Amino acid sequence: MAEKEKLRLDKYLWSIRLFKTRSQAADACDKGKVKFSDAAAKASRTVAIDDEYEVKTEAKRWRIKVTGLLNNRAAYTEAIKYYTDITPAEELERIQFQAASFNTGKRLSKVGRPTKKQRRDIGDFTGE
Repeated sequence: MAEKEKLRLDKYLWSIRLFKTRSQAADACDKGKVKFSDAAAKASRTVAIDDEYEVKTEAKRWRIKVTGLLNNRAAYTEAIKYYTDITPAEELERIQFQAASFNTGKRLSKVGRPTKKQRRDIGDFTGE
């Protein structure tokens, strides 16, 4: 890319795949979930190489350092070349702890409310 090319923060966060859509990236900026120098960063902020951002997503709290400007969304293997993940170790440990106790929300087999087949079998057994 050219030296003086301008790139919006929301577009950059979307292109390096921290957010699924650009509007989600812009919303995160508006809600103060993206910080630059401990202050909320606007979606229209111009990204520069060596900037450091703290980005809070659904999955984790990222700390990234910009190593290159990526204008369009690219494959993950390409996108990771444009930033360095400098997330503190304690944050990574917290995420691993949460993953260990994560509930998928799916019902365990043979636990809870009976299935339709089980209800028919109960009905046959009780004579209903």
